[in-house]
Amino acid sequence: MAFKLDNTRKNSTAPPSPGAFKQGNGQTLREKDQGGISGLLQKEITIFGNTFSNKKKEDFYTEVSVLLKAGITLKEALTLIKENQKKKNLQEFHADLIEQLISGKNFSDSIQGKKEFSEYEYHSLKIGEETGTLEKVTEELGSFFSRKNEQRRNLISALMYPVIILATAVFVVAFMLRFVVPMFQDIFTQNNVELPGVTRFIISLSGFSQGKGWIFLVLVVIFLVLRKTLSKKKWYKKIKDNVLLKLPFIGPFVKNVYLVQFTQAVSLLTASKVPVVNSIRLVKKMISFYPLQQALEEVETSILQGKSLSESLKQARIFDHKMVALVKVAEETNQTEFIFERLNHQYNVEVQQKSKMLSTMMEPFIILFVGIIVGVILIAMYLPMFRLSSVLG
Repeated sequence: MAFKLDNTRKNSTAPPSPGAFKQGNGQTLREKDQGGISGLLQKEITIFGNTFSNKKKEDFYTEVSVLLKAGITLKEALTLIKENQKKKNLQEFHADLIEQLISGKNFSDSIQGKKEFSEYEYHSLKIGEETGTLEKVTEELGSFFSRKNEQRRNLISALMYPVIILATAVFVVAFMLRFVVPMFQDIFTQNNVELPGVTRFIISLSGFSQGKGWIFLVLVVIFLVLRKTLSKKKWYKKIKDNVLLKLPFIGPFVKNVYLVQFTQAVSLLTASKVPVVNSIRLVKKMISFYPLQQALEEVETSILQGKSLSESLKQARIFDHKMVALVKVAEETNQTEFIFERLNHQYNVEVQQKSKMLSTMMEPFIILFVGIIVGVILIAMYLPMFRLSSVLG
């Protein structure tokens, strides 16, 4: 997107305010390493609204960063971005941000409380304003969303073919139960054929699909409508995430995705001189995966009781032996940041490999599963036909 820049160049960020933003160890972020600020931007961001999708956020933060680096003010940058928006709701959205800035609020205060932005984005921008590195913070946010969007596209691409196969298979099985099985049932009834147990079961299943199949469709529609509301309930997240973790192929892949986020966050928070307990607390708030959140609560409690990080991680099943062993080495050598960087790299490589293999491995299993179901239905229907032909013969 091209922008027309005014000749007048101004500072991209306001001077830091007197009260510096503090972390748990009492140090101000002015006193911390600049690399720590970059690191804090790698944690998971949760999106609560659709006005600002991940793709729109990627463009938004990238454009803000470019314009700030060009030397114009934040207000002028948002004005230029607003003028390039085609949709009215996005124009109004940016106009509201501009009005907040004109009224004297900081950028971070302007987005605070808006459903389109998370609490973490607020703190990230607050850090940028306090340290005079707002253009760097927005650049990091843009890069984060770029990577997140790319990962999502890769995952969708990997799962698209298996999902199509599964949907087609469900349609075929439903068609057979609703139309094919009743045709055989009429033949069996007319000829008074004794039916084996598997045939009686398939016929009962067919009768249920014809008489009460609509109940299943209604439940699916209700679930899709209430899914967004349910996703905020703790009990629903607990059940969903635990079931997801136990699924073959998908479970280990999802687990590694969140371990990548965990190791990355701990590594970069350690580089920022944030204490271990505070790091665990921050990561727990940013990662919305119930098994990992539960494990981190146990880890935090164990550390507060005087145990080391490696001993605390060992008690949680979600952390494998490799992580526990390397963390123990890190504690003995005082190389926590380096070890977590290596762990992050290893888990990231595993995620990339598993994402490529996921569709390849799921496809034959789905085909095999569907083939078994269709085969059972056909066998159940043809067994009585063989008996009938022998009687007639």
